[in-house]
Amino acid sequence: MSDAAGRRRVPVWLGIGAVVLAAVGGGGTWLFRDELFHPFGDARACAGSDLRLPHTIDAGGATLPADASDIHYLTRNGSVEVTFLSHRISDYLRRAGVLPEGKDLFDQKYGTKFGDGEEKVALPDGLCGTSLRSPAWEYRSTAANGTPVDIVVERSLLLDDAFRWPARAVVTFTS
Repeated sequence: MSDAAGRRRVPVWLGIGAVVLAAVGGGGTWLFRDELFHPFGDARACAGSDLRLPHTIDAGGATLPADASDIHYLTRNGSVEVTFLSHRISDYLRRAGVLPEGKDLFDQKYGTKFGDGEEKVALPDGLCGTSLRSPAWEYRSTAANGTPVDIVVERSLLLDDAFRWPARAVVTFTS
Protein backbone atom coordinates (compact mmCIF):
# COMPACT_ATOMS: atom_id res chain seq x y z
CA MET A 1 0.00 0.00 0.00
CA SER A 2 1.41 3.40 -0.94
CA ASP A 3 1.46 6.54 1.22
CA ALA A 4 -1.08 8.24 -1.02
CA ALA A 5 -3.55 5.42 -0.63
CA GLY A 6 -3.25 5.47 3.22
CA ARG A 7 -4.12 9.17 3.54
CA ARG A 8 -7.65 10.45 3.44
CA ARG A 9 -8.56 13.42 1.35
CA VAL A 10 -10.48 16.23 3.03
CA PRO A 11 -13.54 17.09 0.97
CA VAL A 12 -13.36 20.51 -0.70
CA TRP A 13 -16.84 21.43 0.57
CA LEU A 14 -15.58 21.12 4.17
CA GLY A 15 -12.86 23.70 3.53
CA ILE A 16 -15.31 26.06 1.79
CA GLY A 17 -17.77 25.66 4.68
CA ALA A 18 -15.06 26.58 7.23
CA VAL A 19 -14.20 29.73 5.27
CA VAL A 20 -17.88 30.74 5.03
CA LEU A 21 -18.40 30.19 8.79
CA ALA A 22 -15.30 32.25 9.61
CA ALA A 23 -16.50 35.09 7.35
CA VAL A 24 -20.01 35.10 8.85
CA GLY A 25 -18.62 34.98 12.40
CA GLY A 26 -16.14 37.79 11.74
CA GLY A 27 -18.78 39.89 10.00
CA GLY A 28 -21.23 39.38 12.87
CA THR A 29 -18.57 40.41 15.38
CA TRP A 30 -17.80 43.55 13.37
CA LEU A 31 -21.50 44.38 12.91
CA PHE A 32 -22.31 44.03 16.62
CA ARG A 33 -18.97 45.26 18.01
CA ASP A 34 -20.59 48.10 20.01
CA GLU A 35 -22.87 45.65 21.75
CA LEU A 36 -20.00 43.26 22.43
CA PHE A 37 -17.37 45.66 23.76
CA HIS A 38 -19.31 48.36 25.64
CA PRO A 39 -21.01 47.94 29.01
CA PHE A 40 -24.67 46.93 28.54
CA GLY A 41 -24.16 47.01 24.74
CA ASP A 42 -24.46 50.82 24.91
CA ALA A 43 -21.78 52.67 22.93
CA ARG A 44 -22.37 55.73 25.14
CA ALA A 45 -21.40 53.87 28.33
CA CYS A 46 -17.79 54.13 29.49
CA ALA A 47 -15.88 51.15 30.84
CA GLY A 48 -16.59 50.66 34.52
CA SER A 49 -20.21 51.84 34.38
CA ASP A 50 -22.41 49.88 36.76
CA LEU A 51 -25.83 51.14 35.63
CA ARG A 52 -27.31 51.54 32.14
CA LEU A 53 -28.93 54.92 31.41
CA PRO A 54 -32.08 55.13 29.29
CA HIS A 55 -31.96 56.27 25.66
CA THR A 56 -33.23 59.72 26.70
CA ILE A 57 -30.88 60.89 29.44
CA ASP A 58 -32.20 63.15 32.18
CA ALA A 59 -29.00 64.78 33.46
CA GLY A 60 -29.12 67.14 36.39
CA GLY A 61 -32.83 67.84 36.25
CA ALA A 62 -33.44 68.16 32.50
CA THR A 63 -33.19 65.97 29.43
CA LEU A 64 -30.16 66.52 27.24
CA PRO A 65 -30.73 68.97 24.38
CA ALA A 66 -32.35 67.45 21.28
CA ASP A 67 -29.20 68.18 19.23
CA ALA A 68 -26.82 66.56 21.76
CA SER A 69 -24.15 64.43 20.11
CA ASP A 70 -20.95 62.62 21.09
CA ILE A 71 -22.69 61.52 24.30
CA HIS A 72 -20.78 59.41 26.84
CA TYR A 73 -21.58 58.50 30.43
CA LEU A 74 -20.08 56.83 33.47
CA THR A 75 -22.26 55.49 36.28
CA ARG A 76 -20.54 54.50 39.47
CA ASN A 77 -21.98 53.91 42.97
CA GLY A 78 -25.03 56.12 42.37
CA SER A 79 -23.00 58.94 40.80
CA VAL A 80 -23.49 59.80 37.12
CA GLU A 81 -21.19 61.78 34.82
CA VAL A 82 -22.38 62.65 31.31
CA THR A 83 -20.50 64.50 28.58
CA PHE A 84 -22.07 65.75 25.35
CA LEU A 85 -21.73 68.33 22.59
CA SER A 86 -24.58 70.77 21.81
CA HIS A 87 -25.51 74.13 20.33
CA ARG A 88 -28.27 74.52 22.96
CA ILE A 89 -26.37 74.59 26.24
CA SER A 90 -27.94 77.82 27.52
CA ASP A 91 -31.44 76.38 26.98
CA TYR A 92 -30.39 73.19 28.82
CA LEU A 93 -29.05 75.22 31.79
CA ARG A 94 -32.32 77.12 32.08
CA ARG A 95 -34.47 73.96 31.79
CA ALA A 96 -32.35 72.29 34.48
CA GLY A 97 -32.95 75.26 36.79
CA VAL A 98 -29.21 75.96 37.02
CA LEU A 99 -29.43 79.42 35.45
CA PRO A 100 -32.62 81.50 35.92
CA GLU A 101 -34.28 82.99 32.84
CA GLY A 102 -32.91 86.41 31.96
CA LYS A 103 -29.65 86.00 33.91
CA ASP A 104 -26.26 86.43 32.25
CA LEU A 105 -24.61 83.12 31.29
CA PHE A 106 -21.50 83.99 33.25
CA ASP A 107 -23.05 85.64 36.30
CA GLN A 108 -20.68 84.84 39.17
CA LYS A 109 -23.67 84.25 41.43
CA TYR A 110 -24.37 81.03 39.47
CA GLY A 111 -20.92 79.92 38.30
CA THR A 112 -17.17 80.37 38.27
CA LYS A 113 -14.24 80.14 35.87
CA PHE A 114 -13.03 76.55 35.51
CA GLY A 115 -9.61 75.30 34.43
CA ASP A 116 -6.24 76.92 34.52
CA GLY A 117 -6.11 78.23 30.96
CA GLU A 118 -4.53 75.10 29.47
CA GLU A 119 -5.60 73.94 26.03
CA LYS A 120 -7.60 70.95 27.35
CA VAL A 121 -9.41 70.27 30.60
CA ALA A 122 -9.34 66.61 31.59
CA LEU A 123 -12.63 64.77 31.93
CA PRO A 124 -13.44 63.28 35.33
CA ASP A 125 -11.59 60.04 36.04
CA GLY A 126 -13.11 57.15 34.06
CA LEU A 127 -15.39 59.28 31.86
CA CYS A 128 -14.59 58.53 28.21
CA GLY A 129 -14.96 60.89 25.28
CA THR A 130 -13.40 64.10 24.05
CA SER A 131 -11.78 66.43 26.59
CA LEU A 132 -13.13 69.88 27.34
CA ARG A 133 -11.24 72.86 25.98
CA SER A 134 -10.40 75.99 27.97
CA PRO A 135 -11.75 78.43 28.82
CA ALA A 136 -14.63 76.77 30.67
CA TRP A 137 -17.30 77.78 33.18
CA GLU A 138 -18.61 75.71 36.08
CA TYR A 139 -22.14 75.86 37.45
CA ARG A 140 -22.95 74.31 40.85
CA SER A 141 -26.60 73.89 41.63
CA THR A 142 -29.18 71.68 43.30
CA ALA A 143 -31.60 69.56 41.25
CA ALA A 144 -35.34 69.54 41.97
CA ASN A 145 -34.85 66.33 44.00
CA GLY A 146 -32.34 68.12 46.26
CA THR A 147 -29.18 66.47 44.95
CA PRO A 148 -26.16 68.54 43.90
CA VAL A 149 -25.46 69.08 40.20
CA ASP A 150 -22.16 70.22 38.73
CA ILE A 151 -22.00 71.36 35.08
CA VAL A 152 -18.83 72.45 33.29
CA VAL A 153 -19.22 74.07 29.84
CA GLU A 154 -16.72 75.31 27.25
CA ARG A 155 -16.73 79.10 26.80
CA SER A 156 -16.14 80.91 23.53
CA LEU A 157 -12.61 82.04 22.75
CA LEU A 158 -13.86 85.05 20.79
CA LEU A 159 -16.90 86.30 22.73
CA ASP A 160 -16.84 86.92 26.47
CA ASP A 161 -20.56 86.30 26.88
CA ALA A 162 -21.05 83.10 24.84
CA PHE A 163 -20.34 79.39 24.79
CA ARG A 164 -18.39 77.65 22.03
CA TRP A 165 -20.51 76.69 19.03
CA PRO A 166 -21.12 73.81 19.65
CA ALA A 167 -20.00 73.53 23.26
CA ARG A 168 -19.02 70.43 25.20
CA ALA A 169 -20.54 70.03 28.64
CA VAL A 170 -19.85 67.63 31.50
CA VAL A 171 -22.71 67.09 33.96
CA THR A 172 -22.13 65.35 37.29
CA PHE A 173 -25.04 64.37 39.54
CA THR A 174 -26.41 61.62 41.76
CA SER A 175 -29.00 59.25 40.31
